Amino acid sequence: MTGDTATQARQREIATEHLLFKLMEYVEDRHSGLLDFMERSLDHLGDPAADETKDDEAVRTIARKMIAGARKQGVA
Repeated sequence: MTGDTATQARQREIATEHLLFKLMEYVEDRHSGLLDFMERSLDHLGDPAADETKDDEAVRTIARKMIAGARKQGVA
């Protein structure tokens, strides 16, 4: 494994996103309503940045896409 911090961060993000998607799909399949609940929570989601890169709506858009992806994919 490389020692490059940016590479490691990217790899962690990919792995975390994959596991989160699978968890969302699994729970939604067994307890319908999780994705609706998560979608309703997005008004409270924001970007914690304190500089000009702050973009709450961009963070919400990413979350919406993740939820839509979990709905589309389902449990395989």
